[in-house]
Amino acid sequence: MACFDSALKGGCFRNLSYTLWAAFLVVSGPILLPAGSSARAQAPLRIAYTDFAPFHHRPAGQPLQGFFHAIITEALEKRMGIPLEWSAYPWKRCQQRVRAGVEDALLTVPTAERLTYTVTHKTPFYQKRMHVFTRLGHPRMALLKSLKTLADIRNDNLITITYSGNSWHETHVASLGVATQETDPVDNVWRMLAARRGDIVIEWPHGAWPAIRRLKLEEAIVDTGVQLAAMSFHLLIHKDSPQVAVFSRFDTIIEEMRVDGTIAAILAPFEGDSPTPAGNERP
Repeated sequence: MACFDSALKGGCFRNLSYTLWAAFLVVSGPILLPAGSSARAQAPLRIAYTDFAPFHHRPAGQPLQGFFHAIITEALEKRMGIPLEWSAYPWKRCQQRVRAGVEDALLTVPTAERLTYTVTHKTPFYQKRMHVFTRLGHPRMALLKSLKTLADIRNDNLITITYSGNSWHETHVASLGVATQETDPVDNVWRMLAARRGDIVIEWPHGAWPAIRRLKLEEAIVDTGVQLAAMSFHLLIHKDSPQVAVFSRFDTIIEEMRVDGTIAAILAPFEGDSPTPAGNERP
């Protein structure tokens, strides 16, 4: 009766429930709480990009593709477990949104201006070698094929064409006093070159030819084979973003991908489809 009387006051039943609960914990082990109840789920790294084949682009009705997309997805999402969000904008707007902290990251060249609002890693995840392109039948073709330095472009009074927001061009070419025509979107550089709005475009052949073919200008444009520079591409993240923590492992992961052949396998379909330099030029 004493226990029954205590039970009416909650004592005995309360003691019994504590005992049963303790036994349950011993048998079942720790309880795993739903994700987000005790720790917030991993926030995505927000990457701003411009539609630029074959680096990163989304053909109509298809998923995002391109070898920058493949390399970064493999490194960050698959090997480091960091979810990614990709948002497409014109290139100038991409940079503005990262500068403002609306997006976290860019995949580009770490110029001095960009490093005022971002941080990056030591080793580039990709280097693209820049060739001089011109139009078929350019009257100064022999001179174009003799170019040795970027300064030669200025000295020979040549006009370059590039896309708006190309900070590499601003830093390494226009800053030398080279006359430059800008356009947007990126593909317009090839229309302008074919239309004789300038003398040359300095671009990576494997990125240039898909656009040239898409515009049906492969019979009008020539890769001279002259290489004047190389662009080193990095992941840049806004200084105030918590995602800068990825840099503690990023270079190591990229090196692992080089050693195990992953990067070579990703690049293989993209780097074997360009004509031999000047190979499309007619006598």
